[in-house]
Amino acid sequence: MGLSRVLLLATALCGQVQAQDKFITVASTTSTEQSGLFKHLLPIFEKQTGIQVRVVAVGTGQALDIGRRGDADVVLVHAKPLEEKFMAECQGVKRYDVMYNDFVLIGPKGDPAHVAETKDVAAAFRKIRQAQAPFVSRGDRSGTHFAELETWKLAGIDIAKENGPWYRDTGQGMGPALNTAAGMNAYILSDRGTWLSFKNRGELTIVVQGDRRLFNQYGVMLVNPQKHPNVKAKLGQAFVDWLVSSEGQDAIASYRVNGEQLFFPNAHE
Repeated sequence: MGLSRVLLLATALCGQVQAQDKFITVASTTSTEQSGLFKHLLPIFEKQTGIQVRVVAVGTGQALDIGRRGDADVVLVHAKPLEEKFMAECQGVKRYDVMYNDFVLIGPKGDPAHVAETKDVAAAFRKIRQAQAPFVSRGDRSGTHFAELETWKLAGIDIAKENGPWYRDTGQGMGPALNTAAGMNAYILSDRGTWLSFKNRGELTIVVQGDRRLFNQYGVMLVNPQKHPNVKAKLGQAFVDWLVSSEGQDAIASYRVNGEQLFFPNAHE
């Protein structure tokens, strides 16, 4: 093989290795994955930048722990108090608001706990507990699980002490937990995006929505490369910057299921 061909082959192989290396790992939530948002966003970002995004979809608590270990370059999650703790630990460089939607209380159309007449989600939780109507919890330290636990507190209920056979702790993501609720004909707190994308609804429907306490904010953070030198800071920051740019925000706003917008960008508010 001539020298010129050897050089060409070496150049081609080097290019392939560089292309394979041009990726980031994003630890995010099951709601962004199972709602279909990433399938919509990531091809747009990759086409523009050549950067591949590999998503690890887990609960918010687990996603933040992945960031703490330095096993992700970016975290995109939805539990602001937990995100602020992450930042206070200097685990992230800067936190940005990205988008929001809301949580909704899903329940059987027959509504055995009679919660559908209220827009007060804490009052609805009290009625569910009083009726001991079947309730499915994600139980996975996710942002949705965190919101559920906060709602039990607002209702004046210590769910760790007062649960019973009516309360099913699944330890699962949003989609599987909704499947369990559909099978049990049970109540469950869900983010609206995953609910709108969910097909196996059975006899379930939205029973409580519109309470301001159901607001669901998402934030994004680059994992701190000073704590974790393996973090791909430049590539990760490019993804963060794109998400909060006008183009990224427009891409988020354009994602719809059956004509309904699932996430509302608010990085510029």
